[in-house]
Amino acid sequence: MPASAAHGNGLDSDVICNACKNAASTPKIDWAERREKLKNLVGGYKSDSNYDVVIGVSGGKDSYFQTHFAIHELGLKPLLVTYHGNNYLPEGQENLDNMRHIFDADHIVVRPSELVLKKMNRIGFRLQGDMNWHAHCGIFTVPIQIAARYKVPLILWGEHGFTDLSGMFTSNDFNEFTFRDRVENGLRGYDWDSFTDEGLADLGRAELGEGLTKKDLLWGQYPSDEEIVQSKVRGIYLSNFAEWSGNRNASTMSDLYGWQSAREPFQRTYRRISNVDDMHENGVHDYLKFVKIGYGRGTDHASKDIRGGKMSRKEGVDLVMQYDSVRPTKDLARWLDYVGMTEHEFNVTADSFRNPAVWWVENGFWRKYCIDGVERSFEKFLS
Repeated sequence: MPASAAHGNGLDSDVICNACKNAASTPKIDWAERREKLKNLVGGYKSDSNYDVVIGVSGGKDSYFQTHFAIHELGLKPLLVTYHGNNYLPEGQENLDNMRHIFDADHIVVRPSELVLKKMNRIGFRLQGDMNWHAHCGIFTVPIQIAARYKVPLILWGEHGFTDLSGMFTSNDFNEFTFRDRVENGLRGYDWDSFTDEGLADLGRAELGEGLTKKDLLWGQYPSDEEIVQSKVRGIYLSNFAEWSGNRNASTMSDLYGWQSAREPFQRTYRRISNVDDMHENGVHDYLKFVKIGYGRGTDHASKDIRGGKMSRKEGVDLVMQYDSVRPTKDLARWLDYVGMTEHEFNVTADSFRNPAVWWVENGFWRKYCIDGVERSFEKFLS
């Protein structure tokens, strides 16, 4: 089941996607050998006078697992670092707050100005159809800033999304975090300065300016080359060394530490274990993904669960058909009020990002082919 053209996925001559081929190769990996490899690697970073590792955490199931693994499997003293995007679900905030009670780890939380975040929401939406771009920037920047500042040379990330979801790499590549990966993949080719008035003018989009300056976006600025060299910061991915399963992480962390999934169901996916740190990630943000490229998180989650043996492809297709096209009315109403935007403006702007390779207009409706091979109409044409 192809998961993600948005993340560089591709099909071979047998119409099998890279992510599925990665999943098929996973049982052949000697994970005990990889664990020993990881223990030997981190052994060189243990310190008698400083933190051993920085872990970027959201309070989600996976960051709980990363922290548990670092402390109890690797014997490390971690410094937990969080970029807080201001839209946590209540249970997500409780999970985050509980980390300092549950784990023997100091925790730094960086919370940008709410006014700045609202401006970033509006600019991101109008510039590239991604109102949550600020979160990608913060998550891929704040932990590196802290690691460089405290001179902690190792960062332990969780899964590498572009490997797991789209098969851009394999776990045999042992890819590590890089500035290039951050900008080209994580930040879609933009960086913090694209959101200042000066940067928007350089992009030819001065009309989107909200008065943001360098001082407003200090949290989004990657350390200088000199700082990186001096601190010797290196970012590795736990999913390259330990068999990774979001479902298992959620179950195990719930049993061990009382980690909470979403209390209420999401409108656009059946999963409650993902994205409790941002109420809009499974809602408006994912709806924009569907509008732009024709599929959503229902497809992503079903793809993962099919590969993990939790459901058949038919069951996955049925779930995709049930969830992918749903307009998240409640979540959208909340976000529009949050940023001060009308629904009409949202519709017209969102429509401007539709991929013509996926969508076309017929009789006043948007149309596309669905996962079951049937051509269907969606929403009235608004432009």
